Amino acid sequence: MPIRTEPIGSIPRPTELVEGLKAFSSGDLGVDELNILFDRALKDTIKRFEATGSPVITDGEQTKPSFATYPIHGLTQLAPDGVVIPFEDGHTRQLPKLTGGPFRYQAYAGSYLNKAATLTSRPLKQAVISASALSLLYPGDGIEGYAREAFIEDLLNEHEKDIRYALAAGAHAVQIDFTEARLSLKLDPGAGLLRSFISLNNEVLNRLEPEARQRVGVHSCPGGDHDSTHSADVDYDQLLPQLFELNATNFYLTYASEKNKTNVLQVIRENLRPGQRVFLGVTDVLSPRIESPAEICDLILQAVEYIPLSQLGTTDDCGFSPFADDLSTSRDIAFEKIRARIEGTRLAEAELEKTQMAI
Repeated sequence: MPIRTEPIGSIPRPTELVEGLKAFSSGDLGVDELNILFDRALKDTIKRFEATGSPVITDGEQTKPSFATYPIHGLTQLAPDGVVIPFEDGHTRQLPKLTGGPFRYQAYAGSYLNKAATLTSRPLKQAVISASALSLLYPGDGIEGYAREAFIEDLLNEHEKDIRYALAAGAHAVQIDFTEARLSLKLDPGAGLLRSFISLNNEVLNRLEPEARQRVGVHSCPGGDHDSTHSADVDYDQLLPQLFELNATNFYLTYASEKNKTNVLQVIRENLRPGQRVFLGVTDVLSPRIESPAEICDLILQAVEYIPLSQLGTTDDCGFSPFADDLSTSRDIAFEKIRARIEGTRLAEAELEKTQMAI
């Protein structure tokens, strides 16, 4: 039986694009020149993705400002002093704060998919940011004239549009990035925050038709930015029982960098529901070491002892560069890791076929 394998999404941007974005922000580069850099990066990313043999590819998020903020890029009703996300190495990322309503996306992920589709005939996967992540834009002290309840209703409608746009544009799969799930347990060990996030995201998932949900999945990781994480110290046994309550088909999970892999597999086996599929990360995106196909094959063969083959797939632990300015991993290393994942998955398929024939 073939084992499905998909990327998460982001690929490190070329250095010239990162420098171009800085120049554009400072007013030293015009929009036409920046668009030339975007086009060049996108074409190169698609070409190199295809060269890995990947059966499903992405646009590498080359033209997104970040995996989280693309819907609000250009929104004027924002202040800079929003939620701060601390990473283990001491650096932080900060979300903006909403200052007024109604809340409307400035861009939908399907627009990125449409552009990439002109450059390839391969199936394209599209990532979208979760409703729960964007819910953090609303300030704790409220917004005069725009109640939180009204914001949430606007948010849910916009998030639904984002998913449906990508599906209608022909996405092979739509992946909801839910990286704040694990972080929520660090902020609130009692899991009340996680439960509220699960409930919010399910409100949108439950609006989708069953056939649409077959193409929708959720990605959870401990964060990956500048070779650091924000919540890797939170155990999966705290997260997965609730994560699998999401009414989605596919779940993309960090695995290669997890220290206690046997425990992860046991928790998945105990909580994975019929009709759900788990894509295990088999490449550590924060490590510069390129895994061998044989090493990846061994990870998969171990996983099959716990997870039915029909419910198993492979992926990378996380995106390689969720934020546009992250150059901690090179493009060359990212694509070599993807190639190793694909070759390792094929090796595992061959080994499992031999075992089946022997039986």
